[in-house]
Amino acid sequence: MPPEEQYMTRPFEPGDAASFLAAVRASLPELAYWMPWCRADYAIEDAADWIAFTQSAWSSGTEFPLGIIEASSGEIVGGTGISQINQLHRIGNIGYWVSKPHTGRGVARFAAKQAAILGFRELGFSRLEIVALTNNVASQRVAEAIGATRECVARNRLQFQGGSHDAVVYSLTPKDAEPWQCT
Repeated sequence: MPPEEQYMTRPFEPGDAASFLAAVRASLPELAYWMPWCRADYAIEDAADWIAFTQSAWSSGTEFPLGIIEASSGEIVGGTGISQINQLHRIGNIGYWVSKPHTGRGVARFAAKQAAILGFRELGFSRLEIVALTNNVASQRVAEAIGATRECVARNRLQFQGGSHDAVVYSLTPKDAEPWQCT
């Protein structure tokens, strides 16, 4: 079954904290390397704080985080969304992560497309970027698989584990998303 029949995206809800925590814990070794917020003592309070932040971010229009939901169970299996928004130029950044039990199924590609659809069709963005560390091959593969254009390797583009690092910058425009179904 294709990912669009097995998963959906939506804004996080207050009742998602336990499910979010379970997804984080299922992927702790993988996530902890890439995500500074992910640590061994990540607890239900942290998940609840994240959910509260996402709701505030949506209300203020500063970010648009989405949960990736397994349709059959209703459980959170990861996250995506749009952050680092520049309202003047109608630009944002797409990020994504998928819990280990759901990787390798096209879930990240599905989620990134859903974030782009939200950004272009509902929020009116003119450009969305995916910025991945040069050693984050999995994230680069997702960007390439959805048809994002690799534009450059930007020097010192991201802060990571206490230092500045080069990152690959990919872009999407509304035209890129035209063939995608709005699900």
